[in-house]
Parts: sequence; C-alpha cells; structure tokens
Amino acid sequence: MDPVRAAVAQALARMPGGRWVVACSGGPDSTALVDALAADGTRALHVVAVDHGLRAEAAAEAAAVVAAAEAQGRSAVAVRVTVAGKSMAAARRARYDALVAEAERVGASAIAVAHTATDQAETILYRLAASPGRRALLGMEPRSGRLVRPLLGVTREETAAWCRGRGLGWREDATNLADVYARGRVRNGLVPALRAVHPAAERNVVRTAALLRDEAEVLDLVVDTALAGRDRIAVAHLAALPRALGRLVVRRLAEDATGALCPRAPGRLEDILALGDGALDLGEGARAVVDGAVLHCERTPPLPVPRP
Repeated sequence: MDPVRAAVAQALARMPGGRWVVACSGGPDSTALVDALAADGTRALHVVAVDHGLRAEAAAEAAAVVAAAEAQGRSAVAVRVTVAGKSMAAARRARYDALVAEAERVGASAIAVAHTATDQAETILYRLAASPGRRALLGMEPRSGRLVRPLLGVTREETAAWCRGRGLGWREDATNLADVYARGRVRNGLVPALRAVHPAAERNVVRTAALLRDEAEVLDLVVDTALAGRDRIAVAHLAALPRALGRLVVRRLAEDATGALCPRAPGRLEDILALGDGALDLGEGARAVVDGAVLHCERTPPLPVPRP
C-alpha cells in the first residue's frame, strides 16, 4: 500500500469519527493529507488555511486553498491570526489556537496536521541544538488529545510523490528554502547531511523518537513511585536517589507547579541539595522552596511594583 494511504488509514483507525478539522497550507504535505483523508471517505473534512500575516502573499495563498477545497465540495475557511513578535514559535501558537477555535466552532472530533517524518527529524535536530535533555529526543507526538499527525512516519518526498501521482498541484513556501530561521538552516543543511550518511536517516530518527517515547512512560512511572503521590519530597530522600532520577523528580515538581515545561529545572538539582532552607529560581516561572528539609516547587511570585 502507498505509504501515505497506509499512514492515514492507521491514524483513522485510532481516532474518533465525525468531522475533522484539517490544517492546509497548500504545500505538498498538507495537500496530500487532505486528499488522502478525502479518498478514505470516512470523515467529514473542514479545511482550515491559517494566514499568519507574515508574508504579503499569504492571504492569497490561503484564499486559494479555500477555493480548491470548496471546488471539491468540502467546507473550508481562511483564518487570519496575529503573531506577537513575528517569531516562528509565536506563529505556531497562534496557528494551533486558531485550529482549536475552528474545531470548537464546527464541532470537530479531531484536528489533523501534516507534519512528516522529515519535520520530525528537523524538530529533533533543532531541539538537540537549542534545548539539551532527553525530552529533545522525543520529538512530536503522533497524537495529543484531539491533535493527530497522520503523516509522521511519511517523508516529504513521499507526500510529493502522492501529489504527483494524483495530479495535484501545490505551492512551495519560499521561507522554507531560506536560512533566515533556524528551522530553515536545519532543513537545508543538517537533514541533507544525514541523508548522505544513510538514506533512511529520517525514518531512523522517527523510530528512535518512538522508542524513547515508550521508555519515557516507564520513567514517568518511576518518578510517580519516588513521589508516592505527593507534591514534595524530603531533601534527604532526593539526595539518596540516583542523580538521573533526582533530576526527573525536580522537573516533575517544577512542571506540576507551573503547568508548563521547565527544561532548566533538572540542571539545578545540585544547587537544591546544597540550598538548606530557602528558595531557588528554576527558570520558566518556577522556583524550588526548601522548608524544614522538604522540597516543594511553586510559581515564582511577581516582582513588587516599585512605589512612585
């Protein structure tokens, strides 16, 4: 079976039916995803083209996606979002917020995005360079709540082959070929270098991420055991744990306290053990507090407003 068709069939078997929101930029990956989902015919599709307002031609491209979808009898909408700071991370957050809002509006049971194995490899390489730690190797999840990535095991070459085989046109985003953003430098430099080392490099990276994600579930159970259902731990107990487990415990406490990722928190383990009673900033809005030789984490309080 064609890899795109097989990947979509596997994702559909694991997700609820009904209406699906499908993000489409008009590129080969999202074009292939919409077409493969439509070819399956078991889901009502609502195509969403998000215009981030970062390029002059983006509005026209989003309108073209909507027109193509409607010409094939699918519901579709273009959504314009505002990107704070014009960064790629802000654009990603704005895009997901828009997709969730559309899913709520149309009563969709799932949100499908077209990340591929190539995107997964790029994500892992970028995170390794920018954010050290085991989590960097986990990559993107195939499914997170309503969000599903059916093509995560399919390469970008395979989505393009699907489009060619089905006679589908697509557009290329010029920013993907530029080195302005870090992701572009990874895409245009590191990924081709990996392919030169081994032609199956992208699939191997994706497979490694899947294996590590399974192992991460085991580590989470070990952390649960160490904390025994509590939101604090005696410093003496923390010091007696293997250092790797101690770092995971610190990260869990910090992230439970803030509700956000705290990648720098594990690196403060030794500082926490040497702290005595007191408080220590862990980054990302978290701080460690040792009181009576017991560690807990809390949100860092806001700085006082200076008096006029």
